[in-house]
Amino acid sequence: MSPKRGDDVAPPPVDDEWRIRYAETDTIKGWRELCSKAPQNTRKAYEAFRSNPRPTEPTKRHHQLRLELAFVISDGARMEHWQYEVTGGGRIWYYIDVANRTVWLDYAGLGHPKATD
Repeated sequence: MSPKRGDDVAPPPVDDEWRIRYAETDTIKGWRELCSKAPQNTRKAYEAFRSNPRPTEPTKRHHQLRLELAFVISDGARMEHWQYEVTGGGRIWYYIDVANRTVWLDYAGLGHPKATD
């Protein structure tokens, strides 16, 4: 069965790992493309999300988005919105639900997101 919006990104978390879920249906296709074209970098992103989605020292490749993209409102809660640069153009955007230790992927793809153009 194919994953859909709201489903976990497999495999499930263990111990104190963060849960990763798809916030948007289009993200599933983008995640698969990244896994196919840039498997090592996508795996590094996956491991970063599982262990520490909000690094204390952000880098150029992994940082919170700025200005109007810096936060997302989901279920009435304001959540930090972050970006992980997988390749030169490939990006993953996600927001962090701290209360539920869940990372919600709301964009994944080989192309640069249009929202930042």
